[in-house]
Amino acid sequence: MSEVPVVGRLRELRALLRHHAHLYYVLDRPELPDGDYDALYRELLDIEAAHPELVTPDSPSQRVGATPDSAFAPVAHQVPMLSLDNVFTAEEWDDFDRRVRERLGWELAVGVAYACEPKFDGLAVTLHYEDGLLTRAATRGDGSTGEDITANVRTIPSVPLRLRDEGGAAPVRLEVRGEVLMPRAGFGQLNARQLAAGEKVFANPRNAAAGALRQLDPRITAQRPLDFYAYAIADLKGRDWPTTHSQTLRWLGALGFRVTTLASTGNGPAYVRQAYADLMRQRDSLPFDIDGMVVKVDDRRLQQDLGFVARAPRWAVAFKFPGQEASTHLEAVDWQVGRTGALTPVARLAPVSVGGVVVSNATLHNIDEIQRLDLRPGDTVVIYRAGDVIPKVMRRLDDEGHDSREPIALPAHCPVCASAVSRPEGEVVARCSAGLFCPAQRKEALRHFAARRAMDIEGLGEKWVDIMVDAGLLHTPADIYRLTQEQLLQLPRMAEKSAENLLAGIARSRDATLGRFLFALGIPEVGESTAGQLARQFGTLDALLAAADAGNELALLATPDVGPVVAQSILAFLAEEHNRKVIAELVEAGVRWPDQAAAQDLPQPLAGQTWVLTGTLASMGRDEAGDRLRALGAKVSGSVSKKTHVVVAGEAAGSKLAKAQELGVTVWDEARLLAFFANPEAGAGEAGEGDGS
Repeated sequence: MSEVPVVGRLRELRALLRHHAHLYYVLDRPELPDGDYDALYRELLDIEAAHPELVTPDSPSQRVGATPDSAFAPVAHQVPMLSLDNVFTAEEWDDFDRRVRERLGWELAVGVAYACEPKFDGLAVTLHYEDGLLTRAATRGDGSTGEDITANVRTIPSVPLRLRDEGGAAPVRLEVRGEVLMPRAGFGQLNARQLAAGEKVFANPRNAAAGALRQLDPRITAQRPLDFYAYAIADLKGRDWPTTHSQTLRWLGALGFRVTTLASTGNGPAYVRQAYADLMRQRDSLPFDIDGMVVKVDDRRLQQDLGFVARAPRWAVAFKFPGQEASTHLEAVDWQVGRTGALTPVARLAPVSVGGVVVSNATLHNIDEIQRLDLRPGDTVVIYRAGDVIPKVMRRLDDEGHDSREPIALPAHCPVCASAVSRPEGEVVARCSAGLFCPAQRKEALRHFAARRAMDIEGLGEKWVDIMVDAGLLHTPADIYRLTQEQLLQLPRMAEKSAENLLAGIARSRDATLGRFLFALGIPEVGESTAGQLARQFGTLDALLAAADAGNELALLATPDVGPVVAQSILAFLAEEHNRKVIAELVEAGVRWPDQAAAQDLPQPLAGQTWVLTGTLASMGRDEAGDRLRALGAKVSGSVSKKTHVVVAGEAAGSKLAKAQELGVTVWDEARLLAFFANPEAGAGEAGEGDGS
């Protein structure tokens, strides 16, 4: 590398690092992933190491952080708040250990005692105590001058306002260094509140903690879930200094500070490598974010012998974890169809290493998330990955070409079966409308169709659905009624008796009710109760299909439990040619039910009432009892509330019966229910009028 290109690259690197350090430390709006920043910084150090004559006093390598914000009073640090040098590999760590021993003049075989502890991903602060009372708190700032944040820090519960004297006098003066951070659980709760209030969410816990500490109103800081972990003493008067770092942590804990329980001490570089591996395994299960392990020579006397360089101690280093964020290019967005028909966008990325794993795909959740991030193919994006968590696109980095790129749109047709994609107004999820035909939804649609509360096909469970689909026997629910004994006996582990029983179960399921049939179709948003209401409202399948053909949304909205979203879902499902073909094939296969007159022509003595069934009924199943109650106009619910009219309690009724008695809801036994079914008109007036007995 010639002299001129080196000078130009140094200027470029220094400008970039100053810019991003200002965004990170002062404005709390980082635009560059930590891994990318570290790579730029390492490049700067490498060039300056090769060309020491080009090192300048204003290089980022010669300073600690950034200039403090003028919104807070400046605080001069009597003891500079230095940062740590970083190592990223086992080889670099071994080099650090070798340099320590060489400076101490120790034989290579002699192991140094090292203290290892998590490197918190928060904000470094310093706390000043006079005669045991907290007098001032400040940020690191540029290492020489920070910002006075005393009022905000006093709101953090884990910061002691008065030191514990542990049976003796508090030190005359004590300056404690530590980290303010936001636990992951609190971060999630904070972002949930931000969303509910329509406010901007925070990108990560560190940003949230920074924003909380830099509030001009301490009352806002007090509402944020912040923690403080102490990890060092900077100044001490009136007491003897602890002789080791591990003793320092124990003493800080005795004074009332929160200190990490993950600290450990051992001899030699091999111990540190093992401690690093152990901590990295725990990383994703910790209640807070860490980005590495801090390693310090444990003996304070040896620390003093080793001393400092301009910006960092020679006796400590940050052994960094692989970055969990990285930037890469968004090459395309593909749409996957789930087993329920939901369309999920997947980002196709230029491969990038994140957290030690090469990532080429990431989830985007839904079209709203794409629009929120304003993503377009060709953009540079930041990817986040923690442990086994699916990689996620966190944000887009600005560039000049973004506005000229084509925006990403929701597909109009299913990428698997080309059927129409439906997204009811106000709904987040878009779905393929061909629930009975789409191969991506096939197994789920068949399982639902055969379920007990749908067509109740005895013997056709999930396992056999999977086997038959994989064998090519089932493509749509209509294929169930075309199965032959010869086909079944060719399946693995299908005995002759089992085949006979299954075919008998299929034959029995042909005699259904219209409500069960509509529920079995798996129309999105149409549950068991709504299907029953549709059957009563329209009376026949032909009447419902005619309303759908005419796009008669008003007729659907006249059905109890059917609102605009449900009506749109029904119309989209029945407008799909594939679904109509399967419905026709099911009818041709002999699936039948007794037609019933429209609801307005039938007595509906329980219209507007909510009933609950609990326990075991001896004379009929709860499903049958529920169907009979729905036929009389009732809504059958699974939970008891003050709005419940009657609870029917069979044998071994449990918490629902107790809840009904607590609320004073009318309770019927099975005999009373059977008497009511025998004469509904006469017994309807009693519903909801009992004394809870």
